[in-house]
This record gives sequence, C-alpha cells and structure tokens, in this order.
Amino acid sequence: MKNQFDKHEIDYIKIYQSKGFAANFYFKDNKLINSDTKTEYLPTDIFVVAEHRYEGMSNPSDMSILYIIKTKNGDKGTLLMGYGPTADLELAEFFKKIPETNVSDEENINNDK
Repeated sequence: MKNQFDKHEIDYIKIYQSKGFAANFYFKDNKLINSDTKTEYLPTDIFVVAEHRYEGMSNPSDMSILYIIKTKNGDKGTLLMGYGPTADLELAEFFKKIPETNVSDEENINNDK
C-alpha cells in the first residue's frame, strides 16, 4: 500500500513549509547558510529532525535526500541534497559531522499517522 506521503521532494517541502519549516539553506565554505538571513551554521549548530530519501522515477541512480533542519537559534527549514553518484562530497562530509545526538526523526511527517 502506498503511503500518503509517497510523493516527490517538492510535495514534502510544501508540507514541511506549512508546518513552519520555511527557511531554505545552502552550503558554502563548509557552512550551512540560511538563504534569507545569511546566518551561517557549523555542523554542531544543526539538528536534523527528519530526512527523506528518493530515487529517480525514470533513473534510479538519480538519488536525493531531503533534510528537515532546526538550528541552534531556532531557524527551521529544508535542504535537498543529491546522494550516490551525484553527491556533493563536501556537503555529505558536513552532514557526517553533525553530532549523532543532533539527529532524530521527531518531526517526520510520516510519523503523524
């Protein structure tokens, strides 16, 4: 049976935005940056509260992961990253440096059933 959230990345992003995860983040110079405020974050400043992995419909090697993020100062948003053959290795290393205690599944919308 298909999950009600078995959708594309953009569908998830819209749902999380409606739940207050409206900030968009990008990666530059080994920091995650809020695209609106330009606030910079190190791995220890980030809390991953959910993640969703996707395979491309037409090409399974097109893989991505959607991170649902909170920051130490309360910013809440999303970051979409390619993984597998298309991964940004520096960004992947950044996420590996996030302390395990800062990673949970507490905001995963699939848990709202």
